[in-house]
Parts: sequence; C-alpha cells; structure tokens
Amino acid sequence: MFESLSDRLEGALKTLRGEHKLTELNIAESIKEIRRALVAADVNYKIAKEFTDTIKDKALGSDNILKSVKPGELMVKIVMDELVELMGGKAEELDLKGSPAVVLIAGLQGSGKTTFSGKLANFLKTQRKKKPLLVACDVYRPAAIDQLSVLGEQIGVPVYKEVENKNPVEIALKSIKHAQDHGFDVVIVDTAGRLSIDEDMMKEIAQIKEAIQPNETLFVVDSMTGQDAVNTAKAFHDRLNYEGVVLTKLDGDTRGGAALSIKYTVGKPIKFVSEGEKLDTLDVFHPDRMAQRILGMGDIVSFVERAQSQFDEAEAKRLEKKIKKNKFDFNDFVSQINQIKRMGDIKSLMNMIPGMNKMTRDLDIDDKAFIKIESIIFSMTPAERADPELLNMGRKQRIAKGCGRDIHEINMFIKQFDQMRKMMHKLSKGNMMNMPKKPF
Repeated sequence: MFESLSDRLEGALKTLRGEHKLTELNIAESIKEIRRALVAADVNYKIAKEFTDTIKDKALGSDNILKSVKPGELMVKIVMDELVELMGGKAEELDLKGSPAVVLIAGLQGSGKTTFSGKLANFLKTQRKKKPLLVACDVYRPAAIDQLSVLGEQIGVPVYKEVENKNPVEIALKSIKHAQDHGFDVVIVDTAGRLSIDEDMMKEIAQIKEAIQPNETLFVVDSMTGQDAVNTAKAFHDRLNYEGVVLTKLDGDTRGGAALSIKYTVGKPIKFVSEGEKLDTLDVFHPDRMAQRILGMGDIVSFVERAQSQFDEAEAKRLEKKIKKNKFDFNDFVSQINQIKRMGDIKSLMNMIPGMNKMTRDLDIDDKAFIKIESIIFSMTPAERADPELLNMGRKQRIAKGCGRDIHEINMFIKQFDQMRKMMHKLSKGNMMNMPKKPF
C-alpha cells in the first residue's frame, strides 16, 4: 500500500539526515521533494502546495525548540501531523441511532460497492454486535442480487430482495418496514452503480435518499483510480451531500492520491478502508495510523486489534496444556494457521509491522504461502495428524505421494515442525504462565 509515495517521502526526508539544525536552505530542499512526491502520488498540485507550505511554515517556526530532537526527526513529526490533518484528523464513527438505523451505499459500478455492503454487514454484526439486514436495490445488473445473496449467506446476514420489482425506491421503503417488523438494528441499502456518472443514476440515488432518509449515506470509491476517484467523489457529493467516504482496493494502491485528497476536496471524512476480497478485511479509517503507514512506520495498533479480534481464550488455554505436555500436533498447527488467515491478507498484515513493508515488498507472500503446509498435513491420516511420532519413512513416502511433494520437502517440514514444537515446550516450562493471556 502506497509504496511509491512512501519511498518518495523517505527520499525527501533523507535530505535532512546528518544536518545539525533546520535552515531555510535544507527545509526548502526537503519541501520541494515532498511536493514532488505528492504530485507523483496523484495529489492535486494545489493541495500539494498548500500542504507543503504549511509544513515549511511550521518547520521554520520551530526554531529548533526541541534541542534533543534531530532535524530529520522533527521534520518527520511535522509531516506526520500534517498528513493526519489532511486526511481528517480523527476517526469518524457511523451514526447508528434509530430503530432501525439506515445506511445508504452509493458509488460507481466496479468500485467494490456490493462487496463493501457485505463487509459492512459483517463488521456491524461481529464488531458492533448489531443485527443488520442487507437490501438489494440494484435492479439493473443481472448478477447484483445474486452476488449480495451469496455474500449474505457467507456471513449469516439476511438479504431483503424483490426479484421481480424494478422500483428501487419501493424496495428500499419496504425493506425498512420489514426490518422494523423483524427486529433488525441496521438496514444496509446496496444501490445500482453505473460505469460513469450520468443524470439518471444521480436522480435515482437522490430519490432513494429522499424516500428513506438514511442516517448515513456512504460513497464507495476505488482508491486505485487516484484523482479520478476524487473528482467522482466531488460530483456525487454535490448531488447527494453524503456523510462519508469508503476507500476500496487499498491493498493495490501504490500512490495514495485518493486517501490524501478526498477529505480536502469534499470536506467529508473517510470512514472505512477496505483491502482485498475477504469479508473481514474492513477497517475504520484512522488518519494517524494511515499517516504512520505512509511514512513507513507500520500500524502496530491495527495489527494488535486484528489479532485480538480473532483471539479465542478457551482455545489458547487448551493449547497451553498441550504444549506443556509436548503434545502440540498437526491439528493444532492447522488451527493456528486458520486463526492467522482470519486476521486478513498476509501481506497486508506484514505491512502493519514496522520495517516489514520493505523487507517483504519483492517477496511473493500471500495466503498461498500456507497451501504447501496444508497440503502436506491434509495428506496425513487423522491418527498421524494427532500423533507426529507415528511418522516413519514409509508413512512420509505415502504423504509425499499424496500431496505431490518431494520426500525431501516432507522431511524438512517435519523437522521444522519438531524444532518448533520443542521450542514451544521449552518456553512453556519457563515464562508461559507469566505471558499475557491475549496476544501482544
């Protein structure tokens, strides 16, 4: 995420390394490079100039008050603070007052609008303990209703649909009555998108909003479209006056222009960011955390939150007992892999850890990294998975044939597993009882 912007900003701030204090000359050189980095990231020049002018004024006004802070570190702090302000200052929660609360979803076709609707329903159900209802109001795209139905089934959230009805305003109104009658907390209305902005589309979405009076109207936009995303956001806001923006496909955005420009341009906050296709990869947008990631500092807070959201205390206690007895087996290993996978896309998670972004950038790291391990384990019999001591050479050869791997790979994996198992057992004898019950 934002690799190009991060690299350019790092290069701009490098100019101050080794300097003893901030001067007009070295500040000007750094500011010029920061502005170039922003423009290259598809940030409008006017925004980039205003942003860098503010940084320049603060840097010159600092007068090196913090004597213990190096000039480079001071400039990073100033840039970080201004990035946070540019992106909105603080996280903005959804307004979910009402019985039910109503959230209207708008955006262009292909922006990830329907997938986001499913992610939002899952987020509200699992993180906010709400009872959401998804509503299929895209009556034009043939597969739209089916897509939303599949998503709803995957997360266990009902979908209100009227397949034969071609009036989205009527469907939306009926869905709210249905929600009231059946005790749903939140109604999420997925509307039709178009390949481009057109008058009919704007009129229809405005009519739906007027009819249902939603608590929140969220505009969903593909962050990879950069300045086009900003222009589209402005066009929609001029007609709909929505409450917030959702940036999708953030994992594929190397520039970051949309994230940096939308709040400045439309005056409305980014409320959520979405990465990947998994339905649990939706995060509340935190400007401070995003600024840290842009500056290569990682986002350890979000990483911890994801880890804790998947933490199962009963499972942890069960594993602790098995590890102490040196009985950790392949079934337990698969269970831990699944817990990691539920946290989200692997590369995205690693990018949250400070310093990991550069180390893993050129590596092909994703959920497929686990396929080899799982193929080996699932080629074992239930007895072998439960008791690693059973694995003699004959069994290993059968496993190799079963998963299509070389016997050398099987031996290497089992050796590594055995080393890990012994290390875990050794640690359990020492400080495991004093370790925190939740990860991190």
